[in-house]
Amino acid sequence: MTSDKARLRRLPEREITDPQAIEAILDEAFVCHTAYVTSGRPVVLPMLYVRDGNSLILHGSKASGLAQAVKSGSALSVAVTIVDGLVVARTGFHSSANYRSVVAHGHGTVLEGANHERALDLMVDRLLPGRLADIRRPTRAELRQTHAIELRLDDVSAKARSGGPHDDVEDLNTGVWAGVIPLEIMAGEPIPAEDLENGVPVPPYLNPYRRL
Repeated sequence: MTSDKARLRRLPEREITDPQAIEAILDEAFVCHTAYVTSGRPVVLPMLYVRDGNSLILHGSKASGLAQAVKSGSALSVAVTIVDGLVVARTGFHSSANYRSVVAHGHGTVLEGANHERALDLMVDRLLPGRLADIRRPTRAELRQTHAIELRLDDVSAKARSGGPHDDVEDLNTGVWAGVIPLEIMAGEPIPAEDLENGVPVPPYLNPYRRL
């Protein structure tokens, strides 16, 4: 999964090369930032994604221009980051963040036909496990408005930071607090739509909501 071209040059001790650890990061997160080039101009888009084996499935509106850029041969760069905490050091220089991140490079494929529909089903099933059985199939018009792009995970780099601040020895006994502020994403209670008809309960797969 990790190629020699993608090996880290800066802070190599933070590099992650274990494929299972990389997959775990990709499976925990669900928002990525995808960069491509169109008309000589770089564009970065936040979008939902899911991992499908050794590929990422990117999801978005066809109006975004990403599908056309992929069809025209633009390379893609996809970044996924999970921030686990703010590292509060005794100096601004050593203050940092604890994180896990993956960056993938390559050329995408715009999925069509049955592969397109399967990718959209995967998106629902991975982000909202159990939901697919409750909802209707997408219409032809909806399929035309939504794209799914596959990016193979053949050129990937990953890194992580954990633990407390790494202050210089001369700054340790200054009476300044140092440590870590943990951060996490937590699901709250489902909020019903304003136009939800009376008597429709929250399905058990959403209350409580879990992905992993």
